[in-house]
Amino acid sequence: QQLLFKERGPNPDSLSAVLKNSGNGTSDYRIRSQDILQIRNLQNIKYIVEETPTSTSNSGNTTISQQGQTYQVEDDGNVALPVIGRVHVEGLTRAEAMKLIEGDYRKDVLKDPIIDLRIINLKVTLLGEVKTQGNFPLVKDKTSLIEMIGEAGGLTEKANEKNIKIIRGDPKNPQITEVDLSKTGTLADPRLILQNNDIIYIAQSKRAAKNDQLQNFNTTVQPLLLIMNTALI
Repeated sequence: QQLLFKERGPNPDSLSAVLKNSGNGTSDYRIRSQDILQIRNLQNIKYIVEETPTSTSNSGNTTISQQGQTYQVEDDGNVALPVIGRVHVEGLTRAEAMKLIEGDYRKDVLKDPIIDLRIINLKVTLLGEVKTQGNFPLVKDKTSLIEMIGEAGGLTEKANEKNIKIIRGDPKNPQITEVDLSKTGTLADPRLILQNNDIIYIAQSKRAAKNDQLQNFNTTVQPLLLIMNTALI
């Protein structure tokens, strides 16, 4: 139903917009209060021989259950961790927070710890002509739009592959990126690397919209025609 990746040519959006979205995904995301951190020490052998990650999906809302304990960042930007107490992580990237916590544990508690830290509340929202709408977690630093549409089951037959919008940034002044999936060059566009709280909207095609209008018209007119035919008979 869609003509994906058929056309060649540059994306119509400006180069400045491309440079503004460097494709870092969530790797440069700064930790905020109320974020949920999943922390584990990879030196602990039980994470290799005793525990395995699981995932479940229900109506498009995927829940990831991985190894490690979860801790919520408090309003003051601190996270309370076993033994070492509160550590201020607000404003740090995932890599910076991981290095800080690893250093604190190495200093006072553990011998040569290898700390793995993930921010598990990061998500994007898919709306419109996609098989499964809803919120989807960003489980890795660089997740592309194509991967996320695939996770949602793909586009519907009514979708307009030339009119997909990624809405991101400040809700008061959002940045809107228009994506045309009929072009092969779209695959290399760094703006397709998703960021936390992105809203992806897939519009309905004009063909599908006209068909819906015609169907609604027929639904309204047919009873009237039946009444008129009955009256004439």
